[in-house]
Amino acid sequence: MAVGISVANVSHPTLNWLRGVSPPPVPGLYVKLHTGDPGAAGAGAPSAVTARMQATMAAASGGQIALLSMSGPWTMTATETISHISVWDAASGGNFLFSGVLTTPRPVANGDTLTLITLVVAHAPLAA
Repeated sequence: MAVGISVANVSHPTLNWLRGVSPPPVPGLYVKLHTGDPGAAGAGAPSAVTARMQATMAAASGGQIALLSMSGPWTMTATETISHISVWDAASGGNFLFSGVLTTPRPVANGDTLTLITLVVAHAPLAA
């Protein structure tokens, strides 16, 4: 699977919203690190770091939302290359929402810290 939105937890609720069915609220956005494509369930190729960090996003503008802040950096526990993220609605457990690939994979070592500074979620194409 290529990275993207969860069919069950984002695509179907959004499409059903167009039918007048309100989607459940998302209690928060929590980012998990991966060393490869997380797959359709968001669980593949996990980083040795199991913590999910909370992302706070700006209000929608121009068909997208952008990262305002993260709850903190990740402290790495192994030597690996982080290439992907998954986003969930809870710090643990919860529902997989979507995944993405980093513009540049980041090699890290045990004891390093990794900070996500840019994250944009967009609907495209937009009618002009």
